[in-house]
Amino acid sequence: MRYAKRGPLRFTSHRDFARAFERALRRAGVPIAFSQGFTPHPKISYASAAPTGVGSEAEYLEIGLQAEVDPEQLRLALDAALSPGLDVLEAVVAGEGSLADRIDASHWRLELPSVDPAVASAAVKAFLDAEEVQVERMTKQGRRTFDARQAVNFVAVTEQSALPSEADGTPCAIIDLVVRLVTPAVRPDDVLSGLRVVAGLEPPVPPRVTRLAQGTLTAQGEIVDPLDADREDAAIGGR
Repeated sequence: MRYAKRGPLRFTSHRDFARAFERALRRAGVPIAFSQGFTPHPKISYASAAPTGVGSEAEYLEIGLQAEVDPEQLRLALDAALSPGLDVLEAVVAGEGSLADRIDASHWRLELPSVDPAVASAAVKAFLDAEEVQVERMTKQGRRTFDARQAVNFVAVTEQSALPSEADGTPCAIIDLVVRLVTPAVRPDDVLSGLRVVAGLEPPVPPRVTRLAQGTLTAQGEIVDPLDADREDAAIGGR
């Protein structure tokens, strides 16, 4: 399934969404399959969830079922059972292989209110010109330093800059970003930290970040939707 986190619901953590989704499964009467053992859990597998506070149009998960259901009816039932802003966009029959194996890159949009597009463009150029850009982030294992440059496949200030804040007369730079999935993961905030390191770019207000797509990155720089291989008119069966 593909789902979205929109508006204020972008502040929902992955754990909060997981709890909400399990409640939605029960409300919708979905014949979910459970794991074996003393503490059975619903068979739900999440793929590369977006960080808390980040919007997304391309979150993915996979569920196991005990019986066949119609994909569109399942989507509608779950979408109705979730809060507006947590929106189930598509459901397809899962084919062979793991969903996570079909995701190795993400496409992001970073909106930087009150940042002049020309200033953002200069910072992006400095980032691209650098052989490496070391940034720091606090992780579960403590503070880590890593290179944010090598994971970036594409980054540029778009021609649409200034549109989101045009109504109040303030500039707004919009950065288009494609990042490969590496370990440790390089997130949009790491790239923003890198722009601060190489060019001193510090947005005066918090950026608004949205994931637009994720999937397999082709040699041409395009991202293939992980559900593409499974799209067909068929019922979802238990696995």
